Amino acid sequence: MSTITHHPITLFLIIFINLLLGITGCAHTGKSTSPPGKEDLTFQNQEKTEQSSPEKQENETAAEKMSDDKLFLLDDEEETVPTTIKDPLHGWNRAMFTFNDRFYFLVAQPLTKGYAKIVHADVRAVINNFFLNISMPIRFVNSLLQLKFKSAGTELLRFGINSTLGVVGFLDVAKIDYGLESSDEDFGQTLGKYQLGHGAYFMLPFLGPSSIRDSVGLLGDLFLYPIGYIKPQELSLGIYTYESMNGFSFNLNDYDILKGAAVDPYTAVRDAYYQNRKAKVDE
Repeated sequence: MSTITHHPITLFLIIFINLLLGITGCAHTGKSTSPPGKEDLTFQNQEKTEQSSPEKQENETAAEKMSDDKLFLLDDEEETVPTTIKDPLHGWNRAMFTFNDRFYFLVAQPLTKGYAKIVHADVRAVINNFFLNISMPIRFVNSLLQLKFKSAGTELLRFGINSTLGVVGFLDVAKIDYGLESSDEDFGQTLGKYQLGHGAYFMLPFLGPSSIRDSVGLLGDLFLYPIGYIKPQELSLGIYTYESMNGFSFNLNDYDILKGAAVDPYTAVRDAYYQNRKAKVDE
């Protein structure tokens, strides 16, 4: 049985995403212009009395035309450089952002804070190492697909060392004793490396900000993740949820800081997601 069947929520999301592929939208931006300042009346009267020669008028007209042409080219250049992700599904994304925000503060954060108080940070770090070790196939395959052969080799070495000397991955011996750092590669980044754009921004329930490209990438990564093959599916989802909570326990205040500093938290989260994913693809 494939990984998809072990993740009913993910399957639902992927089906929904496919329906959204037919939706097109366009971003609308407006420009405001500041009102002109008052001109000096004395200078204005003086200017009226001056007569310009035909050559001077012709030169001024040509200069103004060149200035307008340069501004036109600059505007065109600025519009072709994307500064954020397209958001044609704004209505859905806003609603889902509100849902995730309330879920975070009412459920996820209180539970994780309680978990962090009960379980010592050292124990949580060991558990995090274990999940990092068994997710090696995701990083290894995507490193190969991106032609990052050194990273792929490092992932194999890390897995071999940590699965043996590191007691099936609970200890990160490869990093501590051999200086072998884990890479951070996924299928969404791989698609980006091959010049596939994000498509529309898409806020996933519970999982947070994503895009059409990265949602498809998530599906590809699930095929490579051993946890997805555990039966029954409820146990598989339970383990995945626990893994997410354990990892989240080390970053409890990140969202609070971002939201507190933002005028519009929705836009701040969207733009932070875009910049983060762009940086990973550009690495």
